[in-house]
Amino acid sequence: MLELDDVQIHFSSQGLMVLNIALAVVMFGVALGITLEDFKNLIKNPKLILLGVVSQFILLPLVTYGIIVLINPKPSIALGMMMVAACPGGNISNFMTHLANGNTALSISLTAFATFLAMFMTPFNFQLYGNLYEPTAQILKTVELNPFELVKLVILILGIPLVLGMLVRSKNKTLAEKLSKLLKPLSIIVFIAIVIIAFSNNLDIFYDYIHHVLGLGIIHNLVAILLGFGVATVFGLSLRDKKTLAIETGIQNSGLGLLIIFTFFNGLGGMAIMAAFWGIWHIVSGLLLATYLSKKHAIETV
Repeated sequence: MLELDDVQIHFSSQGLMVLNIALAVVMFGVALGITLEDFKNLIKNPKLILLGVVSQFILLPLVTYGIIVLINPKPSIALGMMMVAACPGGNISNFMTHLANGNTALSISLTAFATFLAMFMTPFNFQLYGNLYEPTAQILKTVELNPFELVKLVILILGIPLVLGMLVRSKNKTLAEKLSKLLKPLSIIVFIAIVIIAFSNNLDIFYDYIHHVLGLGIIHNLVAILLGFGVATVFGLSLRDKKTLAIETGIQNSGLGLLIIFTFFNGLGGMAIMAAFWGIWHIVSGLLLATYLSKKHAIETV
């Protein structure tokens, strides 16, 4: 059996095109619920902007790098962890926050801001930590990863749908709300479908190597959730805001990570399996966490 760092997940050009379109449509659906007021509300409360940015784009990649140095996983898995940590919050974070009785308005605002910031921070963090850790730096040397092409891809998948969705909402709020109700629930289905499509012809690889990422992926996700909650606690945020920051940090857009992996790394085994598992697991962990927090809230308000 091949070493995981030498395994590649085969993904057709047609599948890659479908993945591009699916992620753009999902992002468009999220953007339909975002307005300029969401950005203005964050500007009025710079503390929340700062904590959201620090938790998601500074501490999570840094802590991820620390875990990698400590545990020393296979280089392709380490690169997959860096990829996930560099991505913005996942598209289902708003739903999870609402279910947990968190601050949904804050979640939407942070999603908007994080999506905008990710156009630059995702490529920056991935390149920074990928080159800082010697084993992953060796992989990056063998890949033609043009930073400008990476930024362009992220802008196409996140930036353009964000602008178009907000534009539709500003012109026709009723239409935007109807479309949003149709598109938002698809985000979970779309990601699961992406994983199924990606691994349908590679099931033997998935089964043979999933044990390499199982425990590490769960630990990484748990650390991300606790990190968001911890940052919010240290800076004295309310319980609703603590829930929100924990979910925003713990739910990552691993679909975007998979797209980058298939586009630039030819489905490098450890990267693809880690991002795919992370994406499935954070849906499970997010729903479990949100359900627990909602029941806790119900008990406390009785």
